[in-house]
Amino acid sequence: MEAYTCFASVYDIFMDNIPYDEWAAYLYDLFREYQVEGGLMLELGCGTGAMTERMAAYGYDMIGVDNSEEMLEAALEKKLESGCDILYLQQDMREFELYGTVRGIYSVCDSLNYITEEEDLVRVFHWVNNYLDPGGIFIFDFNTEYKYREILGQQTIAENREDCSFIWENEYDEEQKINTYDLTLFIRQQGKLYEKYEETHFQRAYTLQNIQELLERAGLLYITAYDAFTRNSPSKTSERICVIAREHGKEIFRKG
Repeated sequence: MEAYTCFASVYDIFMDNIPYDEWAAYLYDLFREYQVEGGLMLELGCGTGAMTERMAAYGYDMIGVDNSEEMLEAALEKKLESGCDILYLQQDMREFELYGTVRGIYSVCDSLNYITEEEDLVRVFHWVNNYLDPGGIFIFDFNTEYKYREILGQQTIAENREDCSFIWENEYDEEQKINTYDLTLFIRQQGKLYEKYEETHFQRAYTLQNIQELLERAGLLYITAYDAFTRNSPSKTSERICVIAREHGKEIFRKG
């Protein structure tokens, strides 16, 4: 699952087209609909803290978990600038630990697609159920098979900015349901000198039926799903789906 090392330093530059404000407002409305207003909130796969900061502004006591030290360093820089009281933890979401339960948990930007084994995703869902307050709400999104197969697969995307550029090559294995991202970065160091970096990311395509079954295995109660970030039902051409689930009782589940 190791990813977002050198890319972390320029992640926010290339993600400046993401409507974080709209996504945060959408999440906030959903949580309020299920009476999760204020209190402790956890973000899994928080990255550079873009959404964490925005949810903190809505009055939640935020905890952010991410496996990338480099992404968390960027998140801590944001925290110093904003003065938000956010707790960041460097943890693998398959093994995350908290000091107690939280009212809500969310994960956005297809972070859960990085969990490429079903059994590992069940583990993530187990820990979500374990650390949610009784009746607590879990909201997350995931990229669909349609997006990998028809939109991203076999596509090459390139962007050039003033101080950095990237080449993003996709290859989707329909049999394994794995999308491989080969990422090449050119980052300005000083003057006209650019340094080249390379890293590879892997994401797994899940169907909504897959997700429902895995949630049930982990003890969570599936509530509903939307074509993210709308209130429309998912369709065959949905590229991203938002799922809402609820804590549904605790079971003994040991790590290892």
